[in-house]
Amino acid sequence: MRATAAERAGSMEKGMLALLCLAAWAMPGAGHLWLRRTSKGAVFLVVLPLMFVIGLALQGRLFPFRASEPLVALAALADLGIGATYLIARALGYGGGSVTAATYEYGNTFLIVAGLLNLLVIVDAYDVALGRK
Repeated sequence: MRATAAERAGSMEKGMLALLCLAAWAMPGAGHLWLRRTSKGAVFLVVLPLMFVIGLALQGRLFPFRASEPLVALAALADLGIGATYLIARALGYGGGSVTAATYEYGNTFLIVAGLLNLLVIVDAYDVALGRK
C-alpha cells in the first residue's frame, strides 16, 4: 500500500528534508522521484535540463558572480539554480555566450528560467514532503 503525503511528512526529519532539497537541486526532479511522484519527477528530469541545453545551444551566457554588478550576480544565482547541470556545463567550458548571435538573449532567458523553475520544483518537493500538497 502506498503511503500518503501526511504519513511521509510525519516520518520526514529535518536532516532528510535537507537531503531531499539538496538532491532536488542537484538533479531536477530527484525530489519528486524520491517522494514517488514518478510522473512529475520524470517530466522535470527531462524538461529542465533540456531547457538548459537549449539555452546553451542558443548561444546563451552563464553569467559570472560579480558583486559589482548586482543584476549579473542575480542572473548567475538563477543559472546556478539548475544544479549539477550548471556545474558540469561550467566545468566543460560551455556558456561563454556570443553577444553577436541573434539568439543570445533567448539563450540567456532559457538558462535563467531553467534555473528558476528548478528552484520552484525544489519548493514543491519540500511542500509535498511536509504533506502540504
